[in-house]
Amino acid sequence: MKLSKVLTAFGSLALLGAAIAPAARASDWNKKTTFTFSGPVEIPGVHLTGFGILPAGTYVFKILDSQSDRHIVQIFNKEETQIFATILAIPNYRLKATDKTVMTFRERGAGEPEALRAWFYPGANWGEEFVYPKARAVALAKATGTPVLYTASDIPVEVATADVGAYQPMVAEFQRAPVMAIAPTGEEVQLAQVVTRPPEMLETVAAQRTEPAALPGTASLTPAIGLAGLLFLAAGFGLWSVRKRIAA
Repeated sequence: MKLSKVLTAFGSLALLGAAIAPAARASDWNKKTTFTFSGPVEIPGVHLTGFGILPAGTYVFKILDSQSDRHIVQIFNKEETQIFATILAIPNYRLKATDKTVMTFRERGAGEPEALRAWFYPGANWGEEFVYPKARAVALAKATGTPVLYTASDIPVEVATADVGAYQPMVAEFQRAPVMAIAPTGEEVQLAQVVTRPPEMLETVAAQRTEPAALPGTASLTPAIGLAGLLFLAAGFGLWSVRKRIAA
C-alpha cells in the first residue's frame, strides 16, 4: 500500500512538471531578438530576391517552430510584416554567456560586407551557427581563411515573395539536409573544427568510451531459471522435513 502511494505521488509530480515546463519556456522559446546592423551584412540561407546582403537597419531574428531537431532561423523586418530569410543553423557553444545579444561575423576585405556567422541569445551558452550553400561556403572559407558550415542539398537560394508559405518547402528540406564543413583549402573537415561542443557532452562521450562492453544479445536466462528452480525445490524439501519432525 505504501509503495503504491509513493508511485502515485511521483506520477503526479511528473505530470505537474510537464504542465508547468512549457509555460515557463513560452516567453523565450523562439529567442526573438531585435538587432540593428550599422552596415550591410551578408546572410546565408534562402532569402528574398535581392536580400542576400541585408542593408544597414533593424531586423528581428526568431527561431522557427519547425517541429524538428534542426534549428531554423528566420529574419524579419522591424515590424515583423515581411520575412527576408530562412536560415539553417546548428548549435554552437560558448564558455561564457553574456547578458546581451551577440552576433559574430566572418571578416572580409575592405569594401566587402561582413558575412553573418553566429547568433547568441542573451544569457544562453548555446548559439546558432549559420549554414551557407556549398558554393558560397567554399568562397567564404577561402576569403576568410576559416572553415565554414555548408549543405550540399539542392535548395533554392532566392524566393520571389515575402509570403511565409513560400518558405515551407525549404523548411522541409532543411530538416533533412546534411551539414558539413569546408576548409579554406576546399577540403571537407569535421564539424568539431567549426563548432564547439559543450563540456558535459564531451564528458558523456568520454564516459561512453570507457564503459565495459555489454553482454552479447544472444545470452540466455535458461541457466539462471534452472538454478532458481533447484533452490526452490531444496527450500520446499527443507520445510517438508521440518514439518514432519514437528508432527512426529
